[in-house]
Amino acid sequence: MTKILSVFAAGMMGLPLTAVAGVHPSVPGELIVKFKDDSQKSSHLRLKSLGVQSYERIKLSYGNLYLAKFDHRNKNSDQMVKSLSQDENIEYAEPNFIYSIVQPQAALDFSQLVSSQSYELNNYTPSDPQFTKLWGLINTGSNEPGGRSPGRSGADIAAGQAWNLTTGSKQVKIAVIDTGIDYNHPDLVDNIWTNEAEKNGRPGVDDDGNGYIDDIHGYDFANDDGDPMDGNSHGTHCAGTIGAVHNNGIGVAGVMADVSIVGLKFLTDSGSGASANAIKAIDYATKLGVDIMSNSWGGGGRSQALEDAIQRASDAGIIFTAAAGNSGTNNDTSPHYPSNYEVDNVISVAAHTAQDDLASFSCYGKRTVHIAAPGHNIFSTVKKGGYSVFSGTSMATPHVSGALGLLVAHVGNLSVTEVKERLMATSVPVNSYRRKIIKGGRLDAYNLLTDTRPARKEPNPGKWKTKRLSTPWETQHPYGINLNEEMPFTVPGAKYVRLVIKKHELEDRYDFIQVATGSRTLVEKISGAGSNYITDYVEGDTLIATFRSDRSVTKWGFVIEIIQYQ
Repeated sequence: MTKILSVFAAGMMGLPLTAVAGVHPSVPGELIVKFKDDSQKSSHLRLKSLGVQSYERIKLSYGNLYLAKFDHRNKNSDQMVKSLSQDENIEYAEPNFIYSIVQPQAALDFSQLVSSQSYELNNYTPSDPQFTKLWGLINTGSNEPGGRSPGRSGADIAAGQAWNLTTGSKQVKIAVIDTGIDYNHPDLVDNIWTNEAEKNGRPGVDDDGNGYIDDIHGYDFANDDGDPMDGNSHGTHCAGTIGAVHNNGIGVAGVMADVSIVGLKFLTDSGSGASANAIKAIDYATKLGVDIMSNSWGGGGRSQALEDAIQRASDAGIIFTAAAGNSGTNNDTSPHYPSNYEVDNVISVAAHTAQDDLASFSCYGKRTVHIAAPGHNIFSTVKKGGYSVFSGTSMATPHVSGALGLLVAHVGNLSVTEVKERLMATSVPVNSYRRKIIKGGRLDAYNLLTDTRPARKEPNPGKWKTKRLSTPWETQHPYGINLNEEMPFTVPGAKYVRLVIKKHELEDRYDFIQVATGSRTLVEKISGAGSNYITDYVEGDTLIATFRSDRSVTKWGFVIEIIQYQ
């Protein structure tokens, strides 16, 4: 069976923090070190000669890393990284970054929600009593928990249609790498993976010989033991969206009725964890041969060691789907890790609302975010057998994990590049996502399973034609205050038009070049500084550009010499 899947997001709390490598928090006094040739017996001596007090060898399936510890009161992490990196035998040294859950943007107690709606559909529909609250699976336009405005009927993952083809399989293994899972939850217990060798073996003994003791339902890398019980709820909430049991007379239903969920805990109960433990969790899942790793965490710095672990998963055919983040920023210009790693198996997930808009908190990126999925007011399982509503890209990610799990169950072997391309091409294009997501679409599980590819009204990337303006449009240098200058650009007969801004230097966030359609629908606002910037396109033969400045700071301005069209 093809290995496929994994998922991410971000927040920040828990472990002690120290600022390193600019703005990203890390564990004080700890670095991750990789030697070029670890066969040298002198590795530990080299570490000590460079100021390392002690170290832990991290044994991975593809070699060793070292968690080097030093006195951070005498030397900071940046200084230690620089010192170790100068040693010719060290491939890299980096901080032990801290990653976190994407903190829920909203929470409602189970007791606040009253089920009063029923469905009459031709598609398979679970009988679970709280299923009617799961707008992400079937959106009626009026079944969003705590929703303040009508939703958009049909703006969901088309689960009902997909379930006519498959509801999953116990043969599909999905690793939820998070705060753990309440594996005793009555709505999850039947879909929890069990390591039979450890379950039927001797307590305190590594019965299956995989290097981990009593890993019956997974492993807890935060506390280094075999019990991945969730004390936070975040991981359990994600697990419920993936695989809450169908038709069992209680609670909710997951995207998959049948699945084997592996609990891998590296985030503590307070919601944060170190990259060294994330790497161990990913390697465990890779060795186990899971089909999916679902990771709703992120926000740390760029880690080569973490990227290497993800690359190993990719080499094994495991797709790594990562939540895009909750800061509402552009990942194209402000990278969010691990969702921004340029590894073939990484799929970055944004969150959309029941109204079919990108959630206000969701990160986005026309070049770096692959798909949008339901992530606002999502009802699911939480710790101690409970239920609640959370919002975040953390909640969008398991929708994608579950849908890809259905794909594994339905079609079997596909390469990671085939899965990523198919996921994006079968997404439903929505105008409000067009400039935010690579293919401008949201998840559709039925389209994914059937490889149905909606028509996309968009230009061909390789067919842009260039026209040089007879007179460049530019400001004075510097420009003046309180300007409001409009310039129409028309190419008769063109279907699409865009501009190339040769240079712009504007007061960031206060002065703008605005790009609009011929009917003055705003398409894009450009601020700050840059060169050879290509604007988003407008449909039709006319683009209207407007330059606006406020009454305070003025900068150099801009110059536009080229228009492109199809």
